[in-house]
Amino acid sequence: MLPAPITRIDTARPGTPAWRSSLVEAAATMLAAVATLLCALAIAPGPGPAVLAVVLSISLSRSQLDRDLRGRLEAAVVLPLVGLAALAVGLLLHRVPWLGALVFVAGMSVSIWLRRFGPMARRAGSLVALPLVTLLTVPHVPAAPGGRLPGVLVPVIVALLALLWVTLCHLLVRRLRWRAAAEGADPVLAAPVVQGDQRLPASTRMAIQMAVALAAAFTVGFLGFGERWAWIVLTAFIVNSGNRGRLDVAHKSGLRVLGAAAGTVLAMAFSVHAALDHTTTAVLILAALFLGIWLRPFGYAWWALFVTVALALLQGFGGGAPSAMLWQRLEEIAIGAVIGLASAWFVWPVRCTDVLRRRLADALAALSEALDPATPARDARRFEAALDQLETVAPPFRALRRLTRRRGATQPADWVDALAACRAPAVLLIARGAAPGEVRRAVGAARKTLREPEALLPALRHLQETLRG
Repeated sequence: MLPAPITRIDTARPGTPAWRSSLVEAAATMLAAVATLLCALAIAPGPGPAVLAVVLSISLSRSQLDRDLRGRLEAAVVLPLVGLAALAVGLLLHRVPWLGALVFVAGMSVSIWLRRFGPMARRAGSLVALPLVTLLTVPHVPAAPGGRLPGVLVPVIVALLALLWVTLCHLLVRRLRWRAAAEGADPVLAAPVVQGDQRLPASTRMAIQMAVALAAAFTVGFLGFGERWAWIVLTAFIVNSGNRGRLDVAHKSGLRVLGAAAGTVLAMAFSVHAALDHTTTAVLILAALFLGIWLRPFGYAWWALFVTVALALLQGFGGGAPSAMLWQRLEEIAIGAVIGLASAWFVWPVRCTDVLRRRLADALAALSEALDPATPARDARRFEAALDQLETVAPPFRALRRLTRRRGATQPADWVDALAACRAPAVLLIARGAAPGEVRRAVGAARKTLREPEALLPALRHLQETLRG
C-alpha cells in the first residue's frame, strides 16, 4: 500500500465543490507521476525505477515539501542525501534483515520525535521519513540492465526528477489562479496537538508508539512471513501515522482492511477474466491510482481499494499470479492493522476526545478573535481554517455515532456538527464587520464549557441560534 498522507494541496478556489478540488489535485499529481515515470524509464529501464518514480511523485505531491522556494531548495539538497541513506537501509533489509529493521525503526522514530523542535526540524523529519516509507513499497528493486546510470545513483536522480515535476505541476496549477492551502495535519509532516497526559510531549509519545508498532511488525513479519514482511510493516506504519487517538487508529485500521478486501475482490476479477499486456496493465495501474487519489478525501477505504487493485496489477510485471498473492496480502494487512492498533491502544494512548476538544478550542478562539472589535483587520479565514482542521478529526466520531446511536444520548460528533453549522452565519457576520455583544458572550460561554461534556453541546447550539438571530 502506498503511503497516503492526509495533508493535501487544495487546488480549488473558495466555494469550489470538494469533488472538483480533489479532481484537480489528482490530475496534477498524476501528471507529475507520468512525467517522472517517462524520465525514469529513459535513464533506467525496468519496473523498479518506474515504480519508484510513481511512488515518490504521489508522496511528494501530498507532502507539501515543495510549497515554497525555501522548501524546494531544502528538499533538493537534503533529499538526495537521505535517499542514499535510505538505499543503504534497503540493502541492509535485503542482506542483514534484523540490522536493517533496527535502523529503519530508529530512523522513523527519530523523524517523528524531531517535530517537537519546530518547523525546521519538522521538515527535516519529513525528508527523513519519505524515502524510508518508500522502501516499504519498493523494497530493493534493482534497475534493469542497460540503464544509463550506475544503480546507486538511480534512486537519487529519480527523487530529484519527482521533486522537479511535482513542483512544476503545482506551480502550473497555482498559475491558473487556483488556491494552495493545507487541509489537515500530515502524518509525516506534523503531529496533532494533544491535551491530557502531559508527562511526555505528543511527538515523543507518537515516536514511541511508532517504534513499538514497527518493531512488533518486523518481528512478526520476519518470523512468520519470510519475504512477505513488508505489508505487515507498512500497514502498522500507516494506521499509526498522524495518530489522533485510539478511536482514530481503530477507524483507520477498519477502513484499510475493508478497502483492501474490496480491492482484493476487484483485483481477483481482473486476474481471472482478463489477460492483459504490459502496456494495458500500466495504464490500468495509473488509472487506479488516479481514482484512489481523487476519492481519497471522501474516505480512506477508497484509497485502500484502488491501491490494492494497482498493486495486484503490478504483480504481472514480475511474472507472478496476482490471485495467488492477494489473499496473503489481505492477511498481512489485517495483521499489521492489529499491531498498529494495539500499539496505539496500550503504549501511552492518546484520547480522541482530548484531540477533538483541542480542535474545538482552536476554532472557538479563532471565532472570538474575528469578532473582537479590538482586532485591527478582522476576517474569517482563520476561523474557517480551524473548522477545516476540526473536520479532519470528525470521521471516527461520526462512524461511532452511526454504530452506537442512542435516542437522546450526546455524541462527540454532535459537537462538531453544531460548530460546523455556525460557519455560514459567522462568516457573514464577520464580513459585515459586525460584532454583537450577545454573539461574543455566546462564544465565551461555549469556550468555558469545553471541559464540561454535558454542557458543551447546549452551549454550541445556543451559539448557533444566536448567530442565526
